[in-house]
Amino acid sequence: MRGIQRFGLAIIAGLVAFAVAPAQEKFVGASTCKMCHQTKKQGEQFKIWQKARHSGAYKTLTTPAAQKIRKGAEKDAECLACHTTAYGVDAKLLDKKFNMEDGVQCEACHGAGGKYKSMSTMKDHAKAVAAGMTDFKKDGAIEAACKTCHNEKSPTFKGFKLDEMLAKIAHPTPKG
Repeated sequence: MRGIQRFGLAIIAGLVAFAVAPAQEKFVGASTCKMCHQTKKQGEQFKIWQKARHSGAYKTLTTPAAQKIRKGAEKDAECLACHTTAYGVDAKLLDKKFNMEDGVQCEACHGAGGKYKSMSTMKDHAKAVAAGMTDFKKDGAIEAACKTCHNEKSPTFKGFKLDEMLAKIAHPTPKG
């Protein structure tokens, strides 16, 4: 009888823990962001990302230059951690549209989009932030986030000037 009671308590405890544990959100990938962030009204943000080096970060690992630095770079955990978004997260947290080969995607800076990707949420910045979108301007953590990859550990590091780098990837939403 005690075994059954313990088993029952264990199940209840497990259900309570599951219910109160914060759910991790899925990474939805740049292709999902593209749906809304490619229009002129949104500042053609997707196009800006496509032209930036972040979108091709994974592909650089397949180049002869990268292979010279590290053979098999496109499969190496150290390289993938910076040249892709969401490398090493549980596969269950990757939406079916998510493609690691899309390089450093929107969610590398803005956070996993599973909860904030809907248009109704994105139309309200505060609501999007409450749903998990990173607000770097508010918390001032952008430089630290960038430097997790742009640092001396990189074999191609040539210094990092935040303002210059942000100007290269700027993608504001037009006013009006």
